[in-house]
Amino acid sequence: MSEKKIDNTRRNLIVATTAVAGAAGAGIAVPFVWSFWPSERAKAAGAPVEADISNLAPGEMQVVEWRGKPVWIMRRTKEMLEAVKKSDDKVTDPRSEVPLQPEYAKNEYRSIKPEILVLVGICSHLGCSPQQKTVEAKGEMGADWAGGFLCPCHGSKFDLAGRVYKGAPAPVNLDVPPHAYLSDTKLLIGDDKKGA
Repeated sequence: MSEKKIDNTRRNLIVATTAVAGAAGAGIAVPFVWSFWPSERAKAAGAPVEADISNLAPGEMQVVEWRGKPVWIMRRTKEMLEAVKKSDDKVTDPRSEVPLQPEYAKNEYRSIKPEILVLVGICSHLGCSPQQKTVEAKGEMGADWAGGFLCPCHGSKFDLAGRVYKGAPAPVNLDVPPHAYLSDTKLLIGDDKKGA
């Protein structure tokens, strides 16, 4: 009989030790696993951003921030769209073969709707932010200039579709971020699965 008591005691001791070790292991593992999940701040930094374009007049551009980067939204005029067509032979990647835009923006105007341009405003050369230059800047930009963007750091020129001109230091076009239309006047930047 005393042998049975010893066996039960040993079994109880092993079960108790295993339970305590399991609880301690879980106590250590839970914070470790939680550390792999992004913080609320990190989630917000990469979260999609809504932009209201209802007051954006033809020829105007507004800037929103997404993932710490400037995103340009421009309502192009008919003249601006014509200028894009005329730049085809002056830019390095006229058909946007380098995948810097979602498939739905791999077209002549690099946009879902021709009149609305959405670009990440960071130069592909060294990360400066180009500035919008109008057609009136022809003297300073050259006779072939039809308007677009100029990087002040090293002089890379981009047309009104964000395509880089030949001979510029920038190796590729400006990025087109994922985006979708929530309505005719609302854009969602950073997510293209919620709209049309």
